[in-house]
Amino acid sequence: MALLNILRYPDPRLHTVAKPVVSVEPRHRTLIADMLETMYEAKGIGLAATQVDVHERLIVIDTSEDRNQPLVLINPRIVWTSAGRHVNEEGCLSVPGIYDGVERFDAIRAEALDADGRGQTIEADGLLAVCIQHEMDHLLGKVFVEYLSALKRTRIKTKMLKQLREEVRA
Repeated sequence: MALLNILRYPDPRLHTVAKPVVSVEPRHRTLIADMLETMYEAKGIGLAATQVDVHERLIVIDTSEDRNQPLVLINPRIVWTSAGRHVNEEGCLSVPGIYDGVERFDAIRAEALDADGRGQTIEADGLLAVCIQHEMDHLLGKVFVEYLSALKRTRIKTKMLKQLREEVRA
């Protein structure tokens, strides 16, 4: 396994729309293992392949308290959403240190392939529902800050670019 580089906002590659996985191959299993290791190391609860510069429809999630219940979703699609929505404070491994409110569906039902290429249906509410919606946005080339006002996005972009310059100097 290997730690992968997580792209940081405003990297334009984060806006790439991911392509469907045609068939689950051994390289996908390696990618899944690397993505899980990267997500756990970064203290995240979800990671989309887009965030590690792989533009295929694959996400990994683990919202469990003990961080021992990984969920793999390949070619995920939401097939049902609740009528209710609410604002949740979200963060993102691609936008470190930034948190803000984003409105999401309270509950969803998603269909996807698992790591072995078998179909699965996931009924989710609460944090898992938010996480699935957030990660699926990445597959569409959308970062959560795009739900925020133009002023907030500009401030976040400036802050991220400043952090990057400081890291390059260090």
